[in-house]
Amino acid sequence: MKKIALLLISGLMFTSCSDLLDTDPYDQFTKTNFFTSEKNVQLFINYTYNEFSGYGNGGGYGDFYFNFLNDDQGTTGITEWTFTAVPATAGAWNSPYAEIRRANTLLAALPGISEMTPATKANYEGLARLYRAWQHFKLVRGYGDCYWVDKVLDTNDTDILYGARQNRNTVMDKVLEDLNYACANINQEENSRVAYNKYVALAIKSRVCLFEGTYSKYVLKDEARANTYLNECKNASLEIMTSGKYELNADFKSNFDHLDLKGNLEMIMYKHYVYNVLGHGTVDYTCGSTQVHGMSKDAFDSYLFRDGKPKATTTCDKSENGKLVKIDDQSGFGEASFINIADLLKQRDPRLTAQVDSILQFPGCGYARFGGSQSTSSTGYGVLLFDTNAMPNKDRQSIGTNTTDAPIFWLAEIYLNYAEACAELGNITQNDLDISINKLRDRVKMPHLTTAPEADPANNMGVSNIIFEVRRERRVEMMYCNNDRYYSLQRWNQLQLLDTQKYPNQCRGAYVGNFVGKGGIDWTQVTVDADGYIDCKNNGKERVYDSKYNLFPIPSGQKTLNENIGQNPGW
Repeated sequence: MKKIALLLISGLMFTSCSDLLDTDPYDQFTKTNFFTSEKNVQLFINYTYNEFSGYGNGGGYGDFYFNFLNDDQGTTGITEWTFTAVPATAGAWNSPYAEIRRANTLLAALPGISEMTPATKANYEGLARLYRAWQHFKLVRGYGDCYWVDKVLDTNDTDILYGARQNRNTVMDKVLEDLNYACANINQEENSRVAYNKYVALAIKSRVCLFEGTYSKYVLKDEARANTYLNECKNASLEIMTSGKYELNADFKSNFDHLDLKGNLEMIMYKHYVYNVLGHGTVDYTCGSTQVHGMSKDAFDSYLFRDGKPKATTTCDKSENGKLVKIDDQSGFGEASFINIADLLKQRDPRLTAQVDSILQFPGCGYARFGGSQSTSSTGYGVLLFDTNAMPNKDRQSIGTNTTDAPIFWLAEIYLNYAEACAELGNITQNDLDISINKLRDRVKMPHLTTAPEADPANNMGVSNIIFEVRRERRVEMMYCNNDRYYSLQRWNQLQLLDTQKYPNQCRGAYVGNFVGKGGIDWTQVTVDADGYIDCKNNGKERVYDSKYNLFPIPSGQKTLNENIGQNPGW
């Protein structure tokens, strides 16, 4: 038993520590000699920013685009569920516990740091508890029941090492306690938008409580619990909204394609990139020679028309026909034929124009937005949102040299969280919409949302018209923040919408039916379905939903270590 316990603990260990049973070495930092000054505590806090990957580091995808399964992007083939079989190990299970151990190590050390004032210690305790809460939330979101760990474990903690997982509700209630402490004690005078402060803590609380509130409502069917967390989300969001510290940026697109977000007052926290120091590849991935995941027709059709109405009821031109044009693609390929959809985009919410290129680009019809490689999209819709002329062309098309800053928490999400919490509580007012979603619509000059919107036949979620419209707003505002869409579907109990057999529009792309065989395009390289839409599935495979996919499976290696850990339903 002792051997098994040590194996489990080692997966949760503070990485700079030696084995729990050894004497601390004199030539390296350990849990007992590192946390002896505020400077070293701050170094630990700085480490935790690695948790928020932004656009990634170097060649990583980060939290934006390509990184997560959802119905917003048609992929080159079919993107499967995260797990289709029980893995032996999983970073989604191991990594949060390692980070929880780090946080608990700091919390255990804080009382012994004599140079700190009580207020300073409370600030750092708040930061450690914020980090601990976030890691536990990730575990609950992925696995449901898990272990709440609020101390540095040793071999005597058999209730955790060999016990059953704790009920997810119990863990989330502890998460809320940590979040409340963090919001009350983290230094609110920290004005940096690349560092933690009280408002970052409130933003995390807003996101976490919205998840828990809607999950409780739609998955757990616990209305009382849902209302508690939805109100916590509403109040945390409102505190940010009324703080006077944040305001919407005038331009929607520049939140995502700007080289320096320092002066952007919409940002609550962002990740800054510096040339030759820290870069990413997001722009290159969406403008390079490798075929990218394009926006799905399902997502494209979710955008309202300029009259504020959906496709089924709009009076605007609903034609899907683009125009065949000749363009010099500036890549040494000379003049070529392309399909221009600028007129289609003008009929829709301007956020679509900011996110999708007006020139269709697909296999057999590659397009170079600037000098360099021709890009293709699985659906024909080229990703425009992240690209910027402010970055030299050579850096736009090179992995690791992109330096557009990445939003982590920003005001638009807080507005969306607030409106959704109000709608789900069933007491949303016109003023609630006017101080949240309608500010987002004002920014792009779209008609206001009212508390009694007309019904959209596309509502396939079984919810009221107002809730569906609030969800639509979230989708179009956060379109390429792909982890948001997946986890939204999860908390709404709507992951079945990812079933490609039942919902084929997520494997469809742009309409090209009027142009097949025309324009000098190599039509042999692209699959077009019987209705004239690009078929990005093209491998005959389907992604079929099963209720077990609502949660990840517990890794088999953990079951070997602890026979009482159990397994999630269906696995």
